[in-house]
Amino acid sequence: MLPDHKAILRLGIPIAIGQIGVIVMGFADTMMVGRYSTDALAAASFVNSVFNLITFLLMGYSYGLTPLVSALYGRGHRREAGALLRNGVTANLLFVLLLMAVMAVAYFFLPAFGQPAELLSLIRTYYLPILFSLLFVALFNALRQFTDGITDTSVGMWALLSGNALNILGNYLLIYGHGGFPEMGLAGAGLSTLLSRAVMPLILIVVILRRKSYRVYHLGFFARRSKGGVKFVHRQSLPIGLQMGMESGSFTMSGIMAGWLSAVDLATFQVMVTIGTLGFLLYYSFGAGLSIRLAAAYGLRDWSRVRSAARAGTHILLAMAVISSLTFLVFGKSLASLFTTDAAVLSLAASLIPPLMLYQLGDAMQVCFSNALRATRDVQSVMWIAFVSYVMVNIPVGYFLAFPCGMGSAGLFYAFSAGLFTAGTLFFLRFRRVLRRDASGGT
Repeated sequence: MLPDHKAILRLGIPIAIGQIGVIVMGFADTMMVGRYSTDALAAASFVNSVFNLITFLLMGYSYGLTPLVSALYGRGHRREAGALLRNGVTANLLFVLLLMAVMAVAYFFLPAFGQPAELLSLIRTYYLPILFSLLFVALFNALRQFTDGITDTSVGMWALLSGNALNILGNYLLIYGHGGFPEMGLAGAGLSTLLSRAVMPLILIVVILRRKSYRVYHLGFFARRSKGGVKFVHRQSLPIGLQMGMESGSFTMSGIMAGWLSAVDLATFQVMVTIGTLGFLLYYSFGAGLSIRLAAAYGLRDWSRVRSAARAGTHILLAMAVISSLTFLVFGKSLASLFTTDAAVLSLAASLIPPLMLYQLGDAMQVCFSNALRATRDVQSVMWIAFVSYVMVNIPVGYFLAFPCGMGSAGLFYAFSAGLFTAGTLFFLRFRRVLRRDASGGT
């Protein structure tokens, strides 16, 4: 195995383990809510689809911090990295407060989304705790991207695993009323998510403040604030946040369109998207490892290492796409049956396995080369490619296939391939162009 393959795997495996915890949490949430009732599952599907857009906006926004930290870390500039953490936390908290205000207003217009009328009371119950949990999501994201950027990826892993374990326990106690707690149903799932998300950034704060290896960063973090620093982080972060927001938005809009079909289609969409996160979060984990490795080499202008890291990342993510597709083929029906016993949902879920498998390669490649572009700080192109791929291609194709062509939920899932393969191709072409330009000393 080549050095870059080893480095990316070493960085990515702890992230992947943490993300497996996220997958388990998503599976547990969907399974426990689905076992409670199909209406609760459908309501959770709508709320999760809407908030996934915001969650991915926040996740993408925090990604702007990672290559900046990695470049400083690679050059040995520890104090500057600490100052960057302060500015990154400030920028992420300001951004989440803006998004929370928007989602608070949207709460009063939930009937306008055209969801089944019988689900509205459940949707409102679940909506509010997920809204308040966004503050903790943004704080955790900023802290984690810093620890990842200095190659301490295991810290985020343990925080995620701890939070996910707490969430599963909370679901067990609060959804069904075990251990003397009241039976809260979907409201219990929302409260459990809020509490677990509050614990995860607290773990990272304790580590950063108490661990000796982090003390070198404290001088920069507690130095005089720099408004320009926050603006710099924002300029790097916003295009990446919008890129991931538009990608997630294509799934969110597809979830809303699934609700236009029926409650069964909406519940099935939630099940299959939850299963599909198995692939995406693995791609994200090793894509993050690629970004960290490539950003350090890019900061040193070591073009041979940049190319080698890109090749290694491509090999690893292609392998992940094959593994994910085979997993869905062999275990897809069994995984769906974990979430619900509703025969109609299970039947529709089985028919969606082929389109779910189809888009895995496109998803892996768009993660690979978008992360490569982030490492080079070519963030504006990432945003515009996402707009073309997800807004101009994915969403219209999904509507056309689902409704005029009469393909229903299958059409929504086949449209994901159109958007993701378009994105993967354009990101690859742009990365190749940027690398040629920078290696030749162009501007």
